[in-house]
Amino acid sequence: MNDLLITKPTREDITSAYAVFEASITDAFEKDGLGHLTSDIEYEIESKKNLLTSSLVNAKSGTFFLVAKMNDNLIGTVSFGPCSSDIKKFTNNQLEAIGELGSLYVLPEFQGKGVGSALIHSMMEVLHESGVEQFCLDSGYKQAQTKWLRKFGEPYFIARDYWGKDRHHMVWLCKVSDYVKGQD
Repeated sequence: MNDLLITKPTREDITSAYAVFEASITDAFEKDGLGHLTSDIEYEIESKKNLLTSSLVNAKSGTFFLVAKMNDNLIGTVSFGPCSSDIKKFTNNQLEAIGELGSLYVLPEFQGKGVGSALIHSMMEVLHESGVEQFCLDSGYKQAQTKWLRKFGEPYFIARDYWGKDRHHMVWLCKVSDYVKGQD
């Protein structure tokens, strides 16, 4: 992945980022056996589109994105911003002041090739340089949870059976310094 570029998105990237959300969110639901939840899929896609657009048109939105590009094609996204209402609800507002790592989406054909890890590492560098010490993240996608358990360890909180029997929603609380390249 030598030709991978991680950068801040521009307004010219909006359409391509929307395509990443549409393809990867739909794929995640399908892989989790939830492809039939079309209204949930559409809601998730629209919320990510709105978040990205808001971050680009309103510098004070509190959320910022990084995107991954290969050969000038946008193939992935990650964001950092205020923690979500779900995280606040699950943790009784214990993590309300902690920013959330989110919107990590990579086109299905580029998944498993280090793009997501490169996005996370780049975001960690930005957060570290900005003085951010902690972040949280959450996931209800089983496949993503498997990756997050491997990468971030045990969750801070588990909402058991939240999405149905044995379909948990997990929240992690992490230190930025643990994920910055070159840190001990």
